[in-house]
Amino acid sequence: MIIELGKQTSVLNQYIAELRDAEIQKDSMRFRANMQRFGQIVAYEISKELKYVEKEVITPLGSSVCPVLADEIVIATILRAGLPLHLGILDIFDKSRNAFVSAYRRMHKSGKFDIAVEYISSPSITDRVLILSDPMMATGKSMLLTYKSLLTKGKPKHTHIVMVLASTEGVEYLRKNVNMDNITLWIGAIDEELTAQAYIVPGLGDAGDLAFGGKDDRLDVE
Repeated sequence: MIIELGKQTSVLNQYIAELRDAEIQKDSMRFRANMQRFGQIVAYEISKELKYVEKEVITPLGSSVCPVLADEIVIATILRAGLPLHLGILDIFDKSRNAFVSAYRRMHKSGKFDIAVEYISSPSITDRVLILSDPMMATGKSMLLTYKSLLTKGKPKHTHIVMVLASTEGVEYLRKNVNMDNITLWIGAIDEELTAQAYIVPGLGDAGDLAFGGKDDRLDVE
């Protein structure tokens, strides 16, 4: 299932607009805050799809039967760009376990790149709900490799993949290479264009740099 949240009328569109805005992007604290708020809102939407059980709660004046979350959740993200989005989701599912994957574009002098995963830290995801987040999905290759890396930690009950922006090409790539029967994509907006360098247009730029500052852009591979 693919849910494009930006097609709904909500304040989420305000945060997406600010994340895209080149002037507002100059304030990295505001950029991180908007990413975090996006994560909070999407986490609330995901919460409607989860399993609950009734629990008796003792109040100062009596007792009340309340539905409480029954599903066990693992929240995962791709370092480093995904951290603010991850924290927003964690704000809502604050009892969740957490997983982190280091996946990046390994550039070649030819201008081409491949995707490398250097590190994964994750609890078992077997029979748990996996929420995997990354701000941008361009080609879909990083997301696919990250998802497959996490599957070495077990088979999740269901997987929710959260993205602020995705390209049409990236969504189609994921659909062709993964069994989507047990996966829900939650996307703020889907952009049609992808450049030859695999950047989303209009997109918003490099989410990691905008949140945490620039990095060393030297080529990694001959």
